[in-house]
Amino acid sequence: MIGINPENGKQVVAKDGRFGPYVTEVDPEAEEAEGAAKKKAAKPRTASLFKSMDLAEVDLPTALKLLDLPRVVGTDPESGEEITAQNGRYGPYIKKGTDTRSLESEDAIFEVDLDKALEIFAQPKYGARRASSALKEFDADPESGKPIRIKDGRFGAYVTDGVTNATIPRGETIEEIDFERAVQLLADKRAKGPAKPKATRGAAKTATKTTTKATTKTTTKAATKSTAKTAAKAPAKRTGTRKTGAASS
Repeated sequence: MIGINPENGKQVVAKDGRFGPYVTEVDPEAEEAEGAAKKKAAKPRTASLFKSMDLAEVDLPTALKLLDLPRVVGTDPESGEEITAQNGRYGPYIKKGTDTRSLESEDAIFEVDLDKALEIFAQPKYGARRASSALKEFDADPESGKPIRIKDGRFGAYVTDGVTNATIPRGETIEEIDFERAVQLLADKRAKGPAKPKATRGAAKTATKTTTKATTKTTTKAATKSTAKTAAKAPAKRTGTRKTGAASS
């Protein structure tokens, strides 16, 4: 145990889990009301440790800061949208509405202020590399290292990093797709592997022609064999001189 959260009295502990070290809150052992059914416990708050943190050395103030993430940086004075700093599956970032920007380090989650955040959002994500056809743009994909964009295609909107294309599922809108969801769609698409090539029209036509030709040949051969067999079984025609009456005198 690291310590006690003074705000709610819960124990704060550090653990090593399946996805790495983390901190979490645990309710202290309390007396249960006699005869009363236990209420369904709320899911405890948890937070992964930064890569630079040591599980054995993390202290209570640091643990509490991690548990309080995402951190509210401030409010955009123009749009009125709240800006938050947080740590995601693919690294630290700030978020404003549906727009996101990556941060240089995990420590910046606690250090970035409103002015710095507004400055980051004011900059193009990819400098001069902006595609006019893109409906939405995100940071580079962690797998391919290429910028992620949402484009409008022949069969609807899709997510692409220039290498892999993933159609946005029905029921999801472009506005709802954030950086993490875009990365997940691309990862799912890669896991499925390339689509199997469909037979071309010419190949299908050739296959049909070959099958038809083979069937016709087989049918003709069978008919010829049947005719020959029938002819062999038929009785031979009788030949000879027809009998005539006695010759007249």
